[in-house]
Amino acid sequence: MNRYLPVARQHFLAVLASTSVVVKSICAIVILLYLLSFAVDTVFGLGVTPGYLFPPNFWIWTLATHSLVEKHIWDVGVSLTTIVVAGRLLEPLWGALELLIFFAVVNISVGLLGAFAYLLTYMATFSLPYLFSVRIYGMLGFLGGVLVALKQTMGDSTVLKIPQVRMKVVPMLLLLVLSVLRLTTLVESNILASYGFGVLSSWIYLRFYQRHSRGRGDMSDHFAFATFFPEILQPVVGLLANLVHTILVKVRVCRKTVKRYDVGAPSSITISLPGTDPQDAERRRQLALKALNERLKRVEDQSAWPSMEDEDEENTKADTPLLPEKSRDSASVGKATSQESSLITFEDAPSQL
Repeated sequence: MNRYLPVARQHFLAVLASTSVVVKSICAIVILLYLLSFAVDTVFGLGVTPGYLFPPNFWIWTLATHSLVEKHIWDVGVSLTTIVVAGRLLEPLWGALELLIFFAVVNISVGLLGAFAYLLTYMATFSLPYLFSVRIYGMLGFLGGVLVALKQTMGDSTVLKIPQVRMKVVPMLLLLVLSVLRLTTLVESNILASYGFGVLSSWIYLRFYQRHSRGRGDMSDHFAFATFFPEILQPVVGLLANLVHTILVKVRVCRKTVKRYDVGAPSSITISLPGTDPQDAERRRQLALKALNERLKRVEDQSAWPSMEDEDEENTKADTPLLPEKSRDSASVGKATSQESSLITFEDAPSQL
C-alpha cells in the first residue's frame, strides 16, 4: 500500500497542475480550513446550522462556506478528488466560470434545502437538536452534483465492468447505498441530506437553467428525471415528474418546453429541443459507430474463408483427366443429359411451391 501512495500523489499533483485557477483555489481553501480546524471549530462557525441560518441570527455566510469545511482527513481526500474530477472532466466542456457558477449554485442550494428540511422536521417533532445540533458541511453535496453532470455528458460510459455499471446509474446507486447506511445508523442524517439535495439541485439547474449555445437547460430525453430510476419505475416517476413540472410552469418557476420543427431539413422533420448540444449528438453517433464496428469485426472473425492453397488443389484436380478419350465423349453426353434434367428440375421447382 505504501508503494502506491507516492505514485497516486504524483498523479494527483500532475492532474491538479493541469486545472484552472478556480480548481486550485478551491483545493487550497479546503486544505487551509482543514488545518485551521485543529485550532478552532470551523464546522460550527462555517457550517450550516439550521437554527442559526434563519432569523434572528442570519448566518448567511455559511451557505457559501459550508462545503469547504471538513473534519477528517479522508473527507478532505474525497473533497479534493471531487474538485479535481470536476476540473478535469467538466471544466473543458463548460469553462472555469461556468464550473464556478455550478459549484456555487449546488452548494448554496444544498445549504438552503437542508436547513428547510430540518426546520420542517423540527416543526413535526418539536425536537431542538434538529435546529441547533445538526451541522451541514462538506463536499458531498457537490459530489452528487458532479455525478449528475457526468451522467449528462458521459452517461453511456462504463464505470465498472464486473458487474457492469454505467455512469448514468451511479448517482442513484450511491444514494441507495447512503440510504441503507443511514437506516443502519452507520452515517449521520446530514450526509444523506447533503448528497440527496446535491443531486436534486444540480439536476434542476442543468435541466432548466444552465446557459448553452442553443438556449438554457437540457431537455433531452436521456436526461429526464425518470432516467435516474430503474426502468420498471420510470413510467410512474415520469408521470409524477410531469405533474410537478406542469405545476411549476403555472407558478412561473420553470418555463414551458418549446420544440422547434425544421421542415426544410433533409429528413422528413427535424425536432430540436432547447439546450441540446450538437456535441452530445456527435458523441452518441461515435459510440454507435464504435459498437457497429466491433460487431462487424466479431462477425468477420467467426466466418471461415477458404485458403488459396485449397483453391489451387481443387483447380488441379479439375484439370486432370479422369477418363480415357473414348469414354470422355460418352461422359460429356451423360453430363449434358444430367444438366438438362437438372435444368428442368430447377425450372419446375417454383410451380411445386
